[in-house]
Amino acid sequence: MFIKVLLLVIFFGVMIGIGLYCRKNATDVNGFVLGGRSVGPWLTAFAYGTSYFSAVIFVGYAGQFGWKYGIAATWAGLGNAFLGSLLAWAVLGRRTRIMTQHLNSATMPDFFAKRFDSRPLKIAASIVTFIFLIPYTASLYNGLSRLFGMAFNIDYSICVVVMAVLTGIYVVTGGYMATAINDFIQGCIMLVGIVAVIVAVMKTQGGFMGAYQGMAQVMDPTVTEVPGMFASFFGPDPVNLLGVVLLTSLGTWGLPQMVQKFYAIKSERSIYTGTVVSTAFAVIVAGGCYFLGGFGRLFCTPEEVAANGFDSIVPKMLSGLPDFLIAVVVILVLSASMSTLSSLVLTSSSTLTLDLIKGTIVKEEDMDEKKQVSIMRILVVVFIAISVIIAIIQYKSSVTFIAQLMGVSWGALAGAFLAPFLYGLYWKGTTAVSCWVSFIFSTVVMLANMFVRSAFPALLQSPINAGAFCMIAGLIIVPVVSLFTKKPDKKLVEDAFASYTRKVYVEQRRALEGDS
Repeated sequence: MFIKVLLLVIFFGVMIGIGLYCRKNATDVNGFVLGGRSVGPWLTAFAYGTSYFSAVIFVGYAGQFGWKYGIAATWAGLGNAFLGSLLAWAVLGRRTRIMTQHLNSATMPDFFAKRFDSRPLKIAASIVTFIFLIPYTASLYNGLSRLFGMAFNIDYSICVVVMAVLTGIYVVTGGYMATAINDFIQGCIMLVGIVAVIVAVMKTQGGFMGAYQGMAQVMDPTVTEVPGMFASFFGPDPVNLLGVVLLTSLGTWGLPQMVQKFYAIKSERSIYTGTVVSTAFAVIVAGGCYFLGGFGRLFCTPEEVAANGFDSIVPKMLSGLPDFLIAVVVILVLSASMSTLSSLVLTSSSTLTLDLIKGTIVKEEDMDEKKQVSIMRILVVVFIAISVIIAIIQYKSSVTFIAQLMGVSWGALAGAFLAPFLYGLYWKGTTAVSCWVSFIFSTVVMLANMFVRSAFPALLQSPINAGAFCMIAGLIIVPVVSLFTKKPDKKLVEDAFASYTRKVYVEQRRALEGDS
């Protein structure tokens, strides 16, 4: 217990110290929200990765999908690495950084407003962002509580409040720069921790080959009659596994808290470095989490899962580890959760301040830089408080699965924003009306999936599959609607895309005809 408490005290002390150190970088809007657009590749890559992977992945998704698909759940981690990280950086990184700076946009809703000349679009996007980030935030606390309860036997409410208060302190004081530096430290902990945990857990089953042979002998007639499917290449249910891969990988392309990381990166060269670092981070952390979860059936019985839920699988796998490793796991999951929480609250507060309050509730001339930063700090506290209340209420209600909350949140946000944002960066013919249709379609579908799930076709009753469906549908809806609606103003579009092709004039020393 002394080791666990000591590591926690050191961890919290470092996080708060960095927040205080970075307060000088958070005096204006650009500094508080984007770190002055001067964040290096390693910090940006780790900020992207740690915002991506939280207790939702480590406890919720790894346990649930490892149980359902066996070792094949590792495909979700590889999808996160190559589709959610590598391809996301390659397709979105450079264009996002260039166009958002050209448009002087600090948030995703503000991008929609300036790219499509539509203030109502910005307001709608900010409301959708705020509403659907809340259930995602609540899911972070749920996963963390399981491990804290195992390691310290501490009440869930206390875990939630302590984590929320400490995260709020360093975000409020240091803004994005404090978040990025802490994300880097937390990311290093996650890398070391996941490798150590996998090695330790495999040893309890006689190493990898022993664990693999054990999975090959697992049978569950309620899932499949075919022996060895939980140790097979694609698992017992490849169709639903594909839905998991799509939602958790392609979904990052439309999440405001993820895309906003590209806004802050320092330079062109940083994008290439960040792409490599981010992908490697995702392979180890996401691949490791899902790989570990794939062996859950060796540690839990179907009766235990039925009684305690999927979220209990990973804590049960870890409960037999030495005290020091349990302390490492707690710090690992705490790091993942706090980094994601800080990203969510910063995104939400900046979106509400810059996109909803400024110019809509309060006149722009009455909102100087100092006042905007003050309001964002207040909203960070408000958002954390709301998420804490919802997390505690949710914990005591019938909604117990982390993946259910995250699936609804990711599905609505990524389904609404992915296609409009992607086409907005690449296609001049994208229209504001197509953005509206994408927003409305995905939010309506995901809300319906939450409240009247039984009315959906069997395949789409899962919020995971429904979210993946919304993203794919958006990629079809936006171009089709754009072809049949009023074309955007040509001057507006040409100005936005001019940022990619600036003319540069250089001195020519040899001017004889025929020389080049």
